[in-house]
Amino acid sequence: MSGEELALAMTKDLAVARRILLRLWEEGSAVDRCAAAHFLADRQDKPRGELFSDLRALEVAQAADPAEVHGFFPSLHLNLADVYHRLGDLATARDHFAAAEAVIDTLRDDGYGRMIRGGLARLAENWPGARRSPARGSAPRPGRNATSTRTAKATASRSGGANPPA
Repeated sequence: MSGEELALAMTKDLAVARRILLRLWEEGSAVDRCAAAHFLADRQDKPRGELFSDLRALEVAQAADPAEVHGFFPSLHLNLADVYHRLGDLATARDHFAAAEAVIDTLRDDGYGRMIRGGLARLAENWPGARRSPARGSAPRPGRNATSTRTAKATASRSGGANPPA
């Protein structure tokens, strides 16, 4: 995904963004496809659509060359923890939170890495049960956290098609 395509997908109206990202999903490398699904998740109107797109991104990342996509895993798991939390599936949310924490050290201490680490910290702060089972009678505080991050990386490798994200 070129910087120009990324800028268009992030600043244009939703219909334009979806067209750009769906084209990248269909034509792009594994990294492009992962990024496209990851970005599409942020452009969804409802949590279920976001979940579907982030799960597609995770599926692509898991099937790709780990060296090309390792930087996606902390953000993907963070976003999945957040959306599962908002949907009320707390056990799955905790699993993805733990997965994000397990791979967070793969990120550098740069702006992107700090943003993802901050997202994990905010989710843990807003949802005390993220790291442990909540005490009986306590309820999580649902709501969209500013945890979503999206990154795109260019690569020459190509990946076969799978179902496009919503």
